[in-house]
Amino acid sequence: MATRAPGIPQLLRQAEQNARLPAYCVLAGDEILLVNEAADALRALAQRLGCSERSHLVMDARSDWSAVLAAACNTSLFGDLRLVEISLPSGKPGKTGADTLQKLASQAAAGQLPDAFILLRLPQLDWATQKSKWVQFLRKQATWVDIPGVGRAELPAWISQRLAQQHHEIDTGTQAWLADQVEGNLLAAHQEIEKLGLLYPPGALTLEQVQAAVLDVSRHDPQDLRQSVLLGEPQRALRILAGLKAEGMAHLPILWGLGEDIRILGLLASLPAGQRAGTLRAQRVFGAREHHMRQALQRCPARLWPLALDQVHEIDRHIKGVPVAARLPDPWDELARLVLRVTTAGAHSPTHTMAPQ
Repeated sequence: MATRAPGIPQLLRQAEQNARLPAYCVLAGDEILLVNEAADALRALAQRLGCSERSHLVMDARSDWSAVLAAACNTSLFGDLRLVEISLPSGKPGKTGADTLQKLASQAAAGQLPDAFILLRLPQLDWATQKSKWVQFLRKQATWVDIPGVGRAELPAWISQRLAQQHHEIDTGTQAWLADQVEGNLLAAHQEIEKLGLLYPPGALTLEQVQAAVLDVSRHDPQDLRQSVLLGEPQRALRILAGLKAEGMAHLPILWGLGEDIRILGLLASLPAGQRAGTLRAQRVFGAREHHMRQALQRCPARLWPLALDQVHEIDRHIKGVPVAARLPDPWDELARLVLRVTTAGAHSPTHTMAPQ
């Protein structure tokens, strides 16, 4: 059975020491830049270790998976090492594909593919797919590497590290400004950082230099907004809301997400603390979202949630053309008021007051 690698740097070090890559490696992640860089590093190492042939197959549930078996199992005429790269953009191989991936994993673990290195690229899989038989099998039999994205909290440090690689440095204030400009779009962030390397000589960069060169390439979705609202980040939440508006996002998907979180939080706030865990499971709230909801419960008073839910219902009627008294004409302004109401509730700063109904 292959050793499960905790990350690409460790995997590369182990392969260098052993002078051989693992027979079957899985890269799973949604951040295209990071997955591409990991795959590039593995390809380069494979070449240094004598891998002279490469096949790349892009597959889905309807593909002919016999081509994958042929590429992996056909022995080279001269016994050369071969890299067989399989991309599964949907993360859904279908039954035939799942059986094929498991068969190859079994063969690789048993040493039956001595001259082949298999590299499988997957997106970040949803909860249901994570529990599927083929994924569980590959996690046990192959070298599985999850490649997480870079969240807003980690983004300034990531930017600083990338700048350091091209011998640039910026202060913390400039890091924060730059992070706001590129959040949610790591590939574009990489390009903007490379642009700074072309424009300026090595050394410290000022905020003015960075602002003159960097475009606003940030990208957000309603999930980012929901997270920011739960964490009580008014400035970031309003910036994300403005970005969604600029991108042409419709009101209702945004309102639905916020309303769903507010509804669940209102239900939780009405229950004794000991009953909340079961309710979270019943509402299918897990992982980071559960942690963020618990933070919002601690931060906000229980009386907030019924009032906020009433506001959600009124905004919904307003969007659908039903006049609502005391509401602003533009639904985007009302969404901003709702965002401020939740993000500033419970804050101690005098400037953080609850938005009016």
